[in-house]
Amino acid sequence: MIVALDAMGGDLAPVEIVKGAAEAAKELDVLIKLVGREEDVTRELAKYDYPKERIEVVHAEEVIGTDEVPTMAIRRKKNSSLVVGLNLVKNGEADAFVSAGSTGALLTGALLLVGRLEGVERPALGTCLPTKTGFSFLLDSGANVDCKAIYLEQFAKMGSIYAENMFGIKQPKVALVNIGAEKEKGNALTKEAYERLEAAEGIRFAGNIEPRNIPFGDADVIVCDGFVGNTILKLSEGLAKTLIDIIKEEITAGAYKLAAAMLKTPFKNVKKRFDADEVGGAPFIGLKSLVVKAHGSSNARAVKNAVKQCVLFTEADITGKMKEAISVQAEKMDE
Repeated sequence: MIVALDAMGGDLAPVEIVKGAAEAAKELDVLIKLVGREEDVTRELAKYDYPKERIEVVHAEEVIGTDEVPTMAIRRKKNSSLVVGLNLVKNGEADAFVSAGSTGALLTGALLLVGRLEGVERPALGTCLPTKTGFSFLLDSGANVDCKAIYLEQFAKMGSIYAENMFGIKQPKVALVNIGAEKEKGNALTKEAYERLEAAEGIRFAGNIEPRNIPFGDADVIVCDGFVGNTILKLSEGLAKTLIDIIKEEITAGAYKLAAAMLKTPFKNVKKRFDADEVGGAPFIGLKSLVVKAHGSSNARAVKNAVKQCVLFTEADITGKMKEAISVQAEKMDE
């Protein structure tokens, strides 16, 4: 398969992006199209030993900055690495696209250029949240600030397909984020969404979930609007980092230094479980082809894992399965 990779997007581009591409080319059966300024990308590639037939450089002179207005940037910078990469997917020259660049520009460009699957009301940005038991798939985590109940129902269907095929979970448990577990809790959106999810076919709906219970792994798929989802995501990231930093300070102080040495491996394992680089990026699902938003500070390992996610996603034909699930829903609504 072919993955297009934005070589100029992100805080550490092109250095870490190119390094990650080289590592992915050595480990995965994939052709990577590195999109960016050819001179810069080629100079970085020269530092690494990798299968030359598995990386191709596609020149793109411009770069879209994180401070630019997304819609204006997509229209004006036709030769940017982000737009060129998305067009590779649109034209069938790549199966997926990964970028650590501007989130707004990527989501806007993905909708305008790649397009959504027929029947999908709104594509959603999905994020793998680490839990006590593994991962929960949270969507929407920022693409749609304002939602309708039908959007949340479709998020649940697409999220279930993702969790089953990427995590290997049979009949994943779906929960709706709310301020209480009772059915009657919440605002107009969550109450209507609850009714739709409860009646929906093809998903295993487990009712409401309070945000405090998400880290326990009580549900495999977590559904909410993008405003709530992004708030949960940002708080989770900050809290995890703060707790790890506090624990590190405490056990490395004074009399606890010996204990710190003994606990180095366990804490390293804990940190790894909460490390976003292990997943690589957030898939923008519900599109005609896969687009993955990597973290802005992605290092080479995160980039490699984002490419790996694209390979697994495509091999499992998740887009095709989502298309089928949504088309079945549309047919029943017409009836």
